[in-house]
Amino acid sequence: MQTRLQPWRDYSGRISPLKLLVFLALFVPATWIAVGLTTRTGDFAARPLMEAIHQAGLWTIRLLMLALLVTPLRQSLQWPRLMLVRRMIGVAAFAYITLHFTLFVTDQAFDLVKVASEIVLRFYLTLGFIALLGLATLAATSTDAMMRRLGRNWTRLHRIIYGIGVLAVIHYFMQSKLDEWEPTILAGLFGWLLLYRVAALGFPKNRPLPLWALLMLALLAAALTAGGEAVFFWLTLGADPLRVLGINLSLMLGVRPSWYVLGAGLAVVLASALRSLFGPRPRAKAGAAPLRGRAATPAP
Repeated sequence: MQTRLQPWRDYSGRISPLKLLVFLALFVPATWIAVGLTTRTGDFAARPLMEAIHQAGLWTIRLLMLALLVTPLRQSLQWPRLMLVRRMIGVAAFAYITLHFTLFVTDQAFDLVKVASEIVLRFYLTLGFIALLGLATLAATSTDAMMRRLGRNWTRLHRIIYGIGVLAVIHYFMQSKLDEWEPTILAGLFGWLLLYRVAALGFPKNRPLPLWALLMLALLAAALTAGGEAVFFWLTLGADPLRVLGINLSLMLGVRPSWYVLGAGLAVVLASALRSLFGPRPRAKAGAAPLRGRAATPAP
């Protein structure tokens, strides 16, 4: 029982350096928020509570994206043990959205009637609250016991994390108003995750996608990000979409979000290529015929 309460141990009860490192890293943003609130320096100087609310919500979305990224990285890097930290990161996302909501209630002087009315009247708050309820459901059913109890329904239930991701991205865009830099990057990365899930349906389960498929995903996600940014400025400012696309390609105003999305996608391509070239080869099973041609990859 004591071992189960220690999230830095694997299923064999041994300390996992990977889980320990991730566990400690998940406390860094909360520590930074706490220090900012108490010292009121830097970004927290003007409106410390509002900045804390913003940062807690921002880290919720970042951790949500990281949790979704675990499976693609596990498959691309052929690193099965990476799955050990997916649940930990997902639960941390719920913890940060709970902190986000708690700080919001604090900012409203714990007036629950006002909090409820704000959630009902402000659409982006409605979306955020639905995301909170969704993450609470996933966190409550993330234990091994609930996985056994729900059986196949557990997988179906936890697919709502993609819907929660959509709500989180829209909430972030609406809350940020015209400050669309990081919301656009996160939306582009989330688009890559959705594209990866669709593309994976056409290939063997739990096997890495071919490098050409990963390259196509990187290019398509970047193109969609650039197009989405052009549409955003067209709808909000009336800017010419073609001109915005041209600025993205020419880098006249610096590196745009689409380039960050492209860079992240290409990083996955590079990591997968290096793993294929220099990673350990799978061992053939006893009695199996020798492999011919390209070596197969071990299933997680």
